Amino acid sequence: MNLAKILTSLQTKMINKYNKSSEIRFDWNIEEILEILNTPLIDLMWEAQFIHRKFNQYKVQLASLFSVKTGGCEENCSYCSQSIYSSSQIKSHPQFEVEAVLKRAKTAKEEGAERFCMGWAWREIRDGKPFNSMLEMVKGVRELGMEACVTAGMLTDEQAMKLAEAGLTAYNHNLDTSPEYYKNIITTRTYQDRLDTIKRVRNAGINVCCGGIIGLGENKADRASLLKILSNMNPHPESVPINSLVAIEGTALEEEKEIDSIEMIRMIATARILMPKSKIRLSAGRENLTREAQILCFQCGANSIFYGDELLTTSNPSFQDDRKLLRDVGVLFNKDFESCNKTVSTL
Repeated sequence: MNLAKILTSLQTKMINKYNKSSEIRFDWNIEEILEILNTPLIDLMWEAQFIHRKFNQYKVQLASLFSVKTGGCEENCSYCSQSIYSSSQIKSHPQFEVEAVLKRAKTAKEEGAERFCMGWAWREIRDGKPFNSMLEMVKGVRELGMEACVTAGMLTDEQAMKLAEAGLTAYNHNLDTSPEYYKNIITTRTYQDRLDTIKRVRNAGINVCCGGIIGLGENKADRASLLKILSNMNPHPESVPINSLVAIEGTALEEEKEIDSIEMIRMIATARILMPKSKIRLSAGRENLTREAQILCFQCGANSIFYGDELLTTSNPSFQDDRKLLRDVGVLFNKDFESCNKTVSTL
């Protein structure tokens, strides 16, 4: 048998394997996930792209993130400068008023964002004026024709229902890491607290946005365990943010080394294989990735990015840089924004 026939035979076997493995499952185990994570990178990328092409188109959702209430959080998340336990705690800023937030949302839409995410540095949602303002912000963002996402810590069943009634698209509540490693990162809230919050969000009919962070000092088994929790949710989270640690001075993890970009590519690819239809979002730490590394992440199935000059407490690539990157690569993004700008340029 000549080389061409051998290669064709191997390719056929791989395609048959990937066709079989691309069924949507909710029963992944640690051993299977570790095997995927440890697959030779080229093969892993091939499989992830095959599954991504089967279930999605090459379109990236642009999501803008704004910190509505910054600093003063009572949680002790060891990576976060908004925590009251951080020696370089960001100065607490009062909650922005509704009008100011909606003005920011309108600007984000004009820059091409399709989803507007709002963050509150809270342990749990606070009833009264702050929550009523949150509901007004959600309604206002939806009236702009954008998806609305909120991240504000734990919430009650009643609060979840009110957010659903206001039109909230998604609620973000990350697991951060594995159940086994969690106690090394946070002790003021249990892992079960996080799972209970996600359940309340799901029960209210709101989409779940839930992911984690790599580079916290965890090992591959921890990453596999995190992915097992996420991929065994039925349905899978509609959005899965994959963050890499941005080590901030004054936090407990300030000395952690920046992860290799290949580790991010592996995590994106594995998440795509496990959760074929979820939006896998390149989140915090993306500024540290080269253009080439980001392109490989898109190839492996990343189909959402946080878009804009800053995240909650860290910097992010600019609107202009991101649009240029996506155009250069040939990845689709906000069709309305693109068509609008083409019309303007011809006037």
